[in-house]
Amino acid sequence: MNPAVNPAANPPAHPAPNPARPGLHPGLHSGLHPELDTAALTAFAAALESGDTTGLPPARAAEVEAVRAVAVFSRGKIAGAQGDLLDAALWRHTGSTPRPAVVMPSPWHPLGWIAYAVQASLLTARGHDVVAYTVRGFAGSEGQAELAGPLDVADGSRALDHLLERTAGPVTRIGFLGFSYGAAIAQLVAAHDPRVDSVVALSGWGDLGRVLYENSTPRTAAVRALLSAAARARLGARTQRALENVLADRDAEENLRWAERRSPLTHVKELNRRQVAVFLAHAWHETLFPPNQTLSLFNELTGPKRADLSVGDHGDPETTGLLGLPNRVWTDAHRWFDHHLGGVDDPIADEGEVLTEAMWTRTLAPAPTWHSLTRHIRRLHLTGAAELTAEPDPGWSATILCGVDTPTTVAEEVARSGHAELAGLPKSYPAAPLDPTVAASWTSEPVREPTRLRGTPRLRVTYRAPNPGSSFVAYLLDLAPDGTAHLVTHAPYTDLDPTPDTLVEADLDLQATAYDLPPGHRVRLVLTARDPFYGDANHPRATLAFTSPDATPSYVDLPLG
Repeated sequence: MNPAVNPAANPPAHPAPNPARPGLHPGLHSGLHPELDTAALTAFAAALESGDTTGLPPARAAEVEAVRAVAVFSRGKIAGAQGDLLDAALWRHTGSTPRPAVVMPSPWHPLGWIAYAVQASLLTARGHDVVAYTVRGFAGSEGQAELAGPLDVADGSRALDHLLERTAGPVTRIGFLGFSYGAAIAQLVAAHDPRVDSVVALSGWGDLGRVLYENSTPRTAAVRALLSAAARARLGARTQRALENVLADRDAEENLRWAERRSPLTHVKELNRRQVAVFLAHAWHETLFPPNQTLSLFNELTGPKRADLSVGDHGDPETTGLLGLPNRVWTDAHRWFDHHLGGVDDPIADEGEVLTEAMWTRTLAPAPTWHSLTRHIRRLHLTGAAELTAEPDPGWSATILCGVDTPTTVAEEVARSGHAELAGLPKSYPAAPLDPTVAASWTSEPVREPTRLRGTPRLRVTYRAPNPGSSFVAYLLDLAPDGTAHLVTHAPYTDLDPTPDTLVEADLDLQATAYDLPPGHRVRLVLTARDPFYGDANHPRATLAFTSPDATPSYVDLPLG
C-alpha cells in the first residue's frame, strides 16, 4: 500500500475524547456519534472532488492526492428502490485490471456517506472500487427510513448495480461494509444478494428485537437515542410507530414480528449456505445495540468469521478510524477484505475467530472460538448476610421499593459512556453504602490473585412480586478496597405474568464481558427495581422481595478465563 495513504504513517493531531458529559438524559443529544468531525470530513470530501487540498492536514491532503492518482472520484445519485434517488459517491479505478468492489451504506447520521469519505479512499488505495451511499430518509437521499427494512435491502443491491455498471474492468469479488446502522443493512444485503462474498459490520446489530427489548424489557433510552439522532431524517410511518410503541410499552409482540425481518440473525441460514465471510466488531459496554444479540449471530455463523470486541460504547472502537486516525479495528477490517476479496495471503485467517480487548488493562487476546474464552464457571450464591459465597443459603428475603432512582445506573448517556472509558476514566460509583430499601446487594470475598472474567455471566434469582408484571436491573460491579466501584456488566429483566403475588424464577444472561479483577477487589451484585435506561413494569411504590428457596437457590455464575 502507498504509505502516503496509510493513516498510521501520518496521524494528524486530534484532541483526546473528553470524558466530561452532562447529566443523565439518555438519548437526548444531537447524534449517535458526536465525535465525528463533520467539518473535517466534509472538507475531505470536497477535496476529493476538486483536488484542492488547501486547508487539509498534511496526512489528509496526502490521502486525497494518492487516491486521485489511481482512481476517479465522483458524486451523484443512485436510483434506489421505488425510484427514490440516493445520494452517493463513487471511487473508480481507471485501468482494466480485475479488482474487488466494496459497497458502504451510511450510518444513522445526518452526514450520510460523507462519514466514509476517508475510509472509502483508503479502501480504494488498497485496490478496491468503492461506492458509498446515504441510506434512504437521511440527508440528501429520498424516501423514508424504515430501520433496515426491505427497501433498504433493495437499495443496497441497487447501489451494487450502480457500481458494477461503472467499473472499468472485471469485478472479482464483492464486499459490503457498514458502520452502526449501515452494518445492519450490509449484513441483510449480504443475506439476500448472492453476489456478496464478504461483510464487515462495525457496531451493528444481529437481532433488532433484542435491541428494542432485552429480556422482555423495553430499551427506552436506546429508542429515544435513535429518534433523537434521526431528528432531521424522514422516518417511515411504520418505523415511527414501532419506536413509539417501545416508549409507550405497547404492542410488543407486533413490534418483535416487525423487527424479525430486519434482523440478520433471521437470515443467518442464507449467510451460512453461501459461506459469506463476516467480520463483526462491537464494544463491551454498548448501550445502543447490546453485545449479546450480536454474539448470538456470530455463534450461528458457520462460514469464515471474526469478532472483535473492544472497550467502549456504541461506535467508540471505530470512530477514530472514520476520521483517519490509526485504528486497530479498521486496520483488521482492511486486512479482512484484502484476504477475502483480494486473495491476499493474510494471517488474519489463522489468528482465531475472536479478538478481545480487556477492561481496563486494554490487553488483546485472540481465541479460536467465543466459547473457548471461558475456561470454567465460578458459582457464587446470594446469602442472607448480603454476601456471595460458594455455598447456598436458603430462606432469606431482601425487599426493595419500586419506582425510586438509585445511584446505580447503566451509564450517564446512551452511546457516550465509552468516550470516558477510552480515556481510562470509566464511570465510578460512589463509595457510600447503598440504601438497602431501594437496592439489594451482595459482595464476595476479595480475590487473592488477578481474576479474568471472560464470557457471559449468568444470574438466577427468585423474587416475589405483589403486582402483575415486574422488572429489575442486575449490575455486576468491581468493588475496589476504597469502596468505589466500576461497572463490569449488567442486564434488565421483566416478567409479564399477569398473576398477582407471583413467585418469579428469573434466569438471565448479563451482557458478555472481558474484565480483569485486580487482587484485593471484590465482586458486587446489585439489584434495583428501576433504571432510567429501561422501561419499568413495576407498580409505583410496590416492592420486590428477593429470596433463595431450597429447590431453586439464587446464584450468579462468573465465567473465568
